[in-house]
Amino acid sequence: MLGILKKVAKKIGLPPGTLVHIGEKKVENIRIRLLDYDEYNLEEREIERIEDCFAYKDSPSITWINIDGLHDVGIIERIGKRFDLHPLVLEDILHTDQRPKIEDFENYLFIILKMLFTVEGSRMINTEQFSMILGSNFVITFQEKEGDVFDPVRDRLRKGKGRIRKMGSDYLAYTLMDAIVDNYFLVLEMLGEQIESLEGELMKDPDQSTMRTIHNLKRELIMLRRSVWPLREVINRLERDDITLIQEKTTVFFRDVYDHTIHIIDSIETFRDMVSGMLDLYLSIISNRMNEVMKLLTLIATIFIPLTFIAGIYGMNFKYMPELDWSWGYPAVLAVMLAIGVVMVLWFRRKRFL
Repeated sequence: MLGILKKVAKKIGLPPGTLVHIGEKKVENIRIRLLDYDEYNLEEREIERIEDCFAYKDSPSITWINIDGLHDVGIIERIGKRFDLHPLVLEDILHTDQRPKIEDFENYLFIILKMLFTVEGSRMINTEQFSMILGSNFVITFQEKEGDVFDPVRDRLRKGKGRIRKMGSDYLAYTLMDAIVDNYFLVLEMLGEQIESLEGELMKDPDQSTMRTIHNLKRELIMLRRSVWPLREVINRLERDDITLIQEKTTVFFRDVYDHTIHIIDSIETFRDMVSGMLDLYLSIISNRMNEVMKLLTLIATIFIPLTFIAGIYGMNFKYMPELDWSWGYPAVLAVMLAIGVVMVLWFRRKRFL
């Protein structure tokens, strides 16, 4: 986040629409994949030069161009010129800290979402910006790196299963958004398991690592909330606004994605409340521990107060103290001090202070 803010600071003062990549360089070489299909035919290949995609702009079939890697500004600029994209759209594609949003440019829609990944073998969550241009017969997607959640979509296209090969580009956009939203459930499932495990740890023997885990969970939930909350507005516009590129028969499917989004938001809010409650519980447990320690130390100090008083009296070294010449004086004083300590301990136990 700090690195992104530093790059944003460097852009201050430049004219609007200036193309500067703001974010991490996550791949060495940009990868361009193309899928062109209709109900009966499918062409899939990797593209060496971005210009090889330009012939598909006016194709009667549906074309999906996916670009992995955003650091080559020249490629993004050439795509923008060929597909008549607004310079501010290209600027937002290269600025990878955007909120989810949708912009209607009549001839195309510009949509930004956040794609979340669970890192295999760990409990870390990675996020990356996913930008999509939806035209009448094409969908162009931009990702920060290779690897995504769209393999099931590609398999359906290859096998011709379902209605995806029979529908338009708007349905392809729906399937991509649906795959991203469905993957949120996997992230939530992992977070739910972490929270459940953390609850058990809190009730047993919490320590500093427990506090760090709670803090990390809070940060992940904040990031997740920031990624999902604006998405509700995006899908609501796709479902309800009169957008010419979205066919009426496709709005029903966007309504389903909207329902999933609301479910995810509710789960995130529930998890946030649970984690906040865990933080309060942890602080309460630590406070109770400290109170128990202070209580024990106070009882010990209270027991030794009269013993110290007696020891202080016989340590004053006055000449005329009759007990000093008594042969049983020393054991008698020890016996009295022991008796006082025992009586006080028994009294504390009766009052349930111990």
